[in-house]
Amino acid sequence: MQPHDIDHLISLSRPSLAPDGSFAVHAASRPDLRANREVGQLWRIELEGDPAPRLLTRGLHDTAPVLSPDGATIAFLRADDEGRRQLHLLDARGGEPMRLTDLPLGVTGFAWTPDAARLVLTARDPEPGRYGTVEGLGPEAESPRRITGVRWHANGLGHAPDRPAQVFVVDAVSPGTEPIYPAAPHPGGELAPIPSAPAQAAQLTAAPAEHSSLAVPADGRSVLVVREAYERDRRDLRTELISVPLDGTTETVLLHREDGLRVHDVAVLEDGTAALLASQPVGGRDAVAPDIAVWLLEADGPRRLTDPESLEITAPLVADGDELLVTAPRRGRVHLLRIDRDGGATVVLGGDVEVQSAGAAGGRVLASVTTPESPGTLLLVGPEGGTAVLVETGEELRAAGIVAPQELELTGRSGYPVHGWVAAPEGVGPFPTLLMIHGGPHAAYGVGVFDEVQVLVEAGYAVVHGNPRGSAGYGRAHGRAVRRGFGTVDADDVIDLLEGALAADPRLDPERLGIMGGSYGGYLTAWLIAHDHRFRGAIVERGFLDPLSFQGTSDIGSYFGDEYIGASAEDIARRSAFEVAAQVCTPTLVIHAEEDHRCPLEQGTRYYTALRRAGVEAEMLLFPGEDHELTRSGRPRHRTERFEAVLEWWGRVFSASPSPS
Repeated sequence: MQPHDIDHLISLSRPSLAPDGSFAVHAASRPDLRANREVGQLWRIELEGDPAPRLLTRGLHDTAPVLSPDGATIAFLRADDEGRRQLHLLDARGGEPMRLTDLPLGVTGFAWTPDAARLVLTARDPEPGRYGTVEGLGPEAESPRRITGVRWHANGLGHAPDRPAQVFVVDAVSPGTEPIYPAAPHPGGELAPIPSAPAQAAQLTAAPAEHSSLAVPADGRSVLVVREAYERDRRDLRTELISVPLDGTTETVLLHREDGLRVHDVAVLEDGTAALLASQPVGGRDAVAPDIAVWLLEADGPRRLTDPESLEITAPLVADGDELLVTAPRRGRVHLLRIDRDGGATVVLGGDVEVQSAGAAGGRVLASVTTPESPGTLLLVGPEGGTAVLVETGEELRAAGIVAPQELELTGRSGYPVHGWVAAPEGVGPFPTLLMIHGGPHAAYGVGVFDEVQVLVEAGYAVVHGNPRGSAGYGRAHGRAVRRGFGTVDADDVIDLLEGALAADPRLDPERLGIMGGSYGGYLTAWLIAHDHRFRGAIVERGFLDPLSFQGTSDIGSYFGDEYIGASAEDIARRSAFEVAAQVCTPTLVIHAEEDHRCPLEQGTRYYTALRRAGVEAEMLLFPGEDHELTRSGRPRHRTERFEAVLEWWGRVFSASPSPS
């Protein structure tokens, strides 16, 4: 795989099934270099008869399709002429979509009411005078913002409290409704204003808070919503769960912050019981390897169904009759599980897959997954556990050339098991070898095809990558092992994995080693090159580098460093990669995005400056208009330019003579 082959990274959305399970719809999306953006359309698949997918739309980027409860209409999101994602409706048999909303900042999420007569949605409600609400008033001419709380911005969004996500309801006008025609000039004067959409969305909430995770009970009279307030004095990760009547009357709080839960997703079982995917952040702030579990909201309060110490699970939460579907990370795989009302868990889909999402109806389950050979596959899961492939998007990627990483497990220096993979080019070597470290840290490398690894292997490098302590998918103790311990056992694990890979495969060159990582991986890279000088070069990307300045610049700075590093000056100095930058002698490329609010730009620029002041051979690559998600969802041209810069850097590093240690 070469950098321009990102065009072949086709991903599939969560499938939506007709209520009788007879057909399903999904979206397919991919980066497009010519358009320099993500593109994609909606598809329909018959589950009874010919399963060949049929193209339904021809929009530039149609996403998030959801079938109405009667199976007659598809609701989905499509950007309008100003790039705002608006809700559209489409006859499930096909035809011309109809735009339903014209909200000033677009729609962020939606759900049907059970009678298919209305849709509940979330959309950002802009403060008057901002974000285009006054024609001709650009961002540079807006009034100043008064910040009074500890949470005021978000990665990928920017300022947030002046445009909170609120709840709206809108009538589901039939897609067959006659269009709204523009009025011609009339000699009698101005005519009545033409409506911009066939229905007007009514706002149901107004609290200065974020609203998300909509679920509509069977009676259709209200919607369940997760509410997260903008804190004034101290970050608190706990949320409320509220019930908002669709007739505009007073909402009811079902779960208060004091109940201690952070709700990540909501679903409603067939008897009307609310099911939650929730964690219990200790003190409202401890988000280290969160104890996410399935809960039921019963008459006497929430009841936990699953044990987070023995079963890691993640969103989404999908209701299937009286049971629930969840995903579970397991040693680089993500499996699909079924949870019953007693908390019993059975595997619906296992093996070498990473399940991204799932849908269920009519006794059928569809799962969107990635595999070692495909970035997007849609699987139909039979009642006995067998699977049938309905869509598989990896053909062009395989033709471009991908390799299958070899799994590696070994015992580390402390006797702790270390798990990961080695991907190498064909041939006898020796190959320059790169140690790659993921972000998070509570995330994981997996078995799904990964463009970062594939591009490096195609260029002639072996890549060692794994899941040290702090990662997800190995139990909560593994995930919490780095709390107040960045750069300790996690550093041991990645070095042990590298040394184990070198010992296991003689094709890997121990004299030509590089190290790279992003976000938390950028931190651990910066930490290691200050303490271990075996590497010829390093790439520190979008790193968490100075915990002190991070407190006041990151969108998670009010709690992340406190929990993972510690809040005292001594804790910060002891674990700060910035504080040990003067010990680095490894040539280093610093990569950062200018709109990154998760690990803000100053983390990269100050680290780069510290390296240069210490006499380190260092360069910096800055991407305009991108945020923390550059490598995953940035503009395709920028993603390709980043790959080219990475390859050019490693080419220079390994062609030069070794630096003295």
